[in-house]
Amino acid sequence: MSIEWVNGAIEEIRAWGRSNGVVVDADEIRLLCDYASDYLDVKELADFAPVTFERLLLDIYPRKVIAPPESAAETVAASRTLVDFLLDSGEIGTKMAARMRAKIDEIAPEMPAALADTTKFGMAKSMFGAMGADALEAGTPYVATDDLVAAPRRPRSDDGAGDCDCPACAPLPAVRLAPPQEVAQGAREAGLLREAQLLVAWMLEGGRVPTVKGTLRVRDAARAARELGLTAPALAWDAALAIGLAEVSGRALTAPRGTEPLPDRDDETVLDLWAGVVAFLTGGSEADVTGFAPVDRELYGVHDMLYRAQAPLEVAALREYLEDTWAGDGPQAGEELDAGLAAALDVLARCGTVEHDGEAVRLTAHGRWGLREVFTRMGLAAPVAPDPAEGDAAALVALLVEGHPAWLAEQDIAAWLGRREPEEAAGELLAAVQGGEAAARGVALTIVDRLGPEAAPAVRDVLDDPCLRPHALVWLASHDMEAPAPTPREALWAGVDTLAFALAREADDPDEIARSLAQSAPSAQVIEDMWQVDHPDVAEVLDLLGRHLPDRALAKAARKAAFKARSRGIH
Repeated sequence: MSIEWVNGAIEEIRAWGRSNGVVVDADEIRLLCDYASDYLDVKELADFAPVTFERLLLDIYPRKVIAPPESAAETVAASRTLVDFLLDSGEIGTKMAARMRAKIDEIAPEMPAALADTTKFGMAKSMFGAMGADALEAGTPYVATDDLVAAPRRPRSDDGAGDCDCPACAPLPAVRLAPPQEVAQGAREAGLLREAQLLVAWMLEGGRVPTVKGTLRVRDAARAARELGLTAPALAWDAALAIGLAEVSGRALTAPRGTEPLPDRDDETVLDLWAGVVAFLTGGSEADVTGFAPVDRELYGVHDMLYRAQAPLEVAALREYLEDTWAGDGPQAGEELDAGLAAALDVLARCGTVEHDGEAVRLTAHGRWGLREVFTRMGLAAPVAPDPAEGDAAALVALLVEGHPAWLAEQDIAAWLGRREPEEAAGELLAAVQGGEAAARGVALTIVDRLGPEAAPAVRDVLDDPCLRPHALVWLASHDMEAPAPTPREALWAGVDTLAFALAREADDPDEIARSLAQSAPSAQVIEDMWQVDHPDVAEVLDLLGRHLPDRALAKAARKAAFKARSRGIH
C-alpha cells in the first residue's frame, strides 16, 4: 500500500512533531495517506482537500477498515494533526486549513456511526470482520490491510522506533499442510514448474539461445507451444530464470540446476524449486503472469487473502477486492472485470497455486505449502496447525465439534481412519466420548457408522454404557449382527440423543434441520413420550421440534412436552 511519497511524508511529519512538541500518531496518519493515495488519486500532501477527509472518514474507512466505532476519535485526532502539519509546512494556506478543520468538525460526530453501519461494509470487510470478530477487543484498533485481513496495529513510538509497514503487522494464522511427499507430487504436476523445466531442457537440446536481453525469442515461444504443448512459454521462461533453472551469460545458456525431468528429482529439490515458483508468482515481478492487470498488480494480496481464509472464497469476494484498482468504465466494465478475473484464475490454476470451479477459489495443497515457505523466507512467523490424523480420537472429535468446513472435515476423517484398523478406530472413538456430551457422541458415532463389520468387537464393548448402548444396538442391527433389540425406552433415548446432536447445527443451517424434520417427523405419541426420557438435553430437543416441525399441532405438542420436561427438573 505504501509508496515513496507517503514514506517521505511520514518522516517529515515525525520530524515536525519532535521539533514542535506535538504527539504524532504516525500509524493513523500513514493510513490516511495510504488510502488517499490508493483510492482518491492523492499524489502528494498538497493534494489533500476538505473533500478528501470527508471521503476517507465517511466512505473509505467504513468500507475498508475493520475498527470499533470508538476508534473514530483517534482517526479524527490524527486528521487534525495532519492539517496542522500541512499548514505549518506551507503545503496549504490558512483559508484551506480553516475549511479542512470545519469539515473535520462536521465529520467527527458522524464517523462512529459510519464505522458501525454494516450496510457500508464491503463484502471482503464483512467476511473478514466476522472471521476476526472475537479479536476486536475494546480499545484495540484493528484495520483491514491491503489483503483485507483484520490486523492489530503495532504500537508506534514518537521517534519512529518499531514503526513497521510490513505484512508481519497482521499475524498469519496457523495453517494445515499436506505431507511433503504429497506437496512434492503436486508440484511435479503443477503447470508452471513443469513447463519451466521442459522449456529449459528443450532450449538446450536444440542449441537455442534467448535474445540479447535474455528474453525468449518469439519464434521459440511459438515452437515450444506447438511442440511441447506449453500454455505460456514466455511466463515459463521468466520463471525458469527466476528459480535458477536457466542462466544466461552473454550468448551462453546454461542450466545450473540440471535438466532432469521432475519425476527423476528428489522431493527436497522439487520442493525448493516449487517454493521459488511461488515466490516468483507472488513477489511483485514485472512478468505478465495472467495478462489481466488488476490481478497481476495484486498477486501477492490475492494469494495472501486465500491463505488467511483457509477455506474456499467466493469469487465475488476477490472481485470486490480488485474493483478499486479496476480502471474499466462504462456499461461493459463489470462484464470485463468478471471475464478478466475468470481468465486470470484459470491461468493461476494452470500455474498450480489455486483451484476454482467458477463460484469459489482456494489454494491448492502445494500452493498453500509454497506460500507458507515464501512467508517464512520473508521472516514472517507462519505457524503450522497440527494434523488431526496424527492425534487421538478426542482431539479429532473436539476439532469437528468446534466446527470445520465440510470439505476439510472429510479429508481429516479419511486421513485419521486411514491410519487405523476399523476395530482400533471404533474403540478409540467410542472411548473418547464415554461420559461426554451429545455433540461429541454424535460426531464419534457418525464416524463409526462408516466402519464395516470389523469394528464390531469395539462396538460390543460399549453395550454396558447406558449412553452408548442404544446406538451400539442400532449399529449391530444395521450390520446384520446378532444383538438384542433396543427396548422402547432405549430407542426413544437414542432418538432424543440423535436430535440433541442437531442442536449445535441449528444456528448454522436451520433450514436444513427444518427440511430433515419435515421428512421424518416424530409422531404425536413419540413426542408425548419424549418428555419422560432421562436425557440432559430433552427439553432443548423438544424446543427444537417446537421451532421447526412444519405441522403446527405437532410443534405445539413439542412445546408443551418441553414445559413438562422442565417441570420434572430434566435439563
